[in-house]
Amino acid sequence: MNVALTLQHSGPAAPSLYQRSRRAHEAELATIPWLALLSGEDQALVKPEVRVVTAEPGDLICRLGKAPTYWFGLVEGLLKMSNDGSHGPIVTFAGLPPGAWFGEGTLLKREPYRYNVEALRQSAVAGLPIDAFHDLLGRSIAFNRFVLNQLNERLGQFILARETDRLNDPDSRVARNLAALFHPVLYPGVGQLLRITQQELAYLVGLSRQRVNEALRSLQGAQLIQIEYGGLRVLNLEGLRRYPVPPAGSQ
Repeated sequence: MNVALTLQHSGPAAPSLYQRSRRAHEAELATIPWLALLSGEDQALVKPEVRVVTAEPGDLICRLGKAPTYWFGLVEGLLKMSNDGSHGPIVTFAGLPPGAWFGEGTLLKREPYRYNVEALRQSAVAGLPIDAFHDLLGRSIAFNRFVLNQLNERLGQFILARETDRLNDPDSRVARNLAALFHPVLYPGVGQLLRITQQELAYLVGLSRQRVNEALRSLQGAQLIQIEYGGLRVLNLEGLRRYPVPPAGSQ
């Protein structure tokens, strides 16, 4: 499908997302959570439609105001969903780790994006054409259930994100943002270990790298996470969600 979404590159002849993309490899297709839910016939129809592009840091996968052409999912890397700051400060809506599929609400309504999705590091991004997305909705009950569950879980995630933005305690903000990145339904590709740097986490949380480092040390001291080379391992996901734990007997 020759519909292209232009990425932000310097120079007059920057290649479009479609021009830079290729057909997905079998190993990449195996990481797509909704694909295994489809019938054999639907899988055979959809697999050739899925394309993958390597996005560089700063590339926009989705751009505010542009019409959607693909349903996107992250195979590898890290993305940030945010506004563009044209009407106030930049607000991060969500971090998107491997396994995340996003933007289904925009595709359902066929309306322009109300947010940007930017690559924070080199990332492999998969895309299913919007027409193939709607075709699946029209014939696959399993696919409908997956999309409905996505919408429901994302609504809960955004409500929690709104609550997190109101927290004055930086340690709590880091804990809640980390918990969101380990969401087992929205981001099944993460598992227990997330490859993320302290600077990338700082971009998502809206704090300095130094303050994020202090918060991570506190969370590690509380035995909620383990800081590893190049990433973070969650030890107590529920503890991150509830951090700080209120004292016993408090209301």
